[in-house]
Amino acid sequence: MNEIRLQQVLPQVFAGQDSIVSDVWHRDITFRKGEHCLVEAASGTGKSSLCSFLYGYRRDYEGIINFDGRNIRALSVAEWTEMRRRALSLQFQELRLFPELSALENVLLKNRLTNHRSRKKIRSLLDAVGLGDKMDEKTGRLSFGQQQRVAFVRCLCQPADFILLDEPVSHLDDPNAAILARLLAEEADGAGIIVTSIGRRLPMNYQRILKL
Repeated sequence: MNEIRLQQVLPQVFAGQDSIVSDVWHRDITFRKGEHCLVEAASGTGKSSLCSFLYGYRRDYEGIINFDGRNIRALSVAEWTEMRRRALSLQFQELRLFPELSALENVLLKNRLTNHRSRKKIRSLLDAVGLGDKMDEKTGRLSFGQQQRVAFVRCLCQPADFILLDEPVSHLDDPNAAILARLLAEEADGAGIIVTSIGRRLPMNYQRILKL
């Protein structure tokens, strides 16, 4: 997939509001593979909704979202499954890890869908984000910031044309945020990157910064 186009998209909860000022909602906007884009937003303006719409997790929006010219409402369940295995990778704001599994097991579970990374590479990624001594710890026992890093590594363990990161560094300090930014630049393999933020931003070089 090479581009994602939004045409007059608006969350249904905002329908009828005349005062919406946004670079994304009610616009014709295209995200392109290889481009790094930051979407800055205030709380409650639809940041997580945007990620959920693009991932096909929610459909409560007006307007049209196209993947390479095809309306995503027309995608079948099987097509969405393949899309999430091969084209779209998402780090949810709420992370959605399995607390009873270890950090390593959470990542391996995702990786088994495509065998995108070797076990050695996964261990090296977890070590790089400062979890070398925590990878066998149950995720439910980790701090939220540590869990964010597990979810980030999991996000890198699949093929992707677009990587969506919903507030990926909200609970991280500057040094750890910089580590994630460096790894993403090294491991994204030409994917388009869409990062959301309501304050702390992933410190990357962005081609576009949009206000939601």
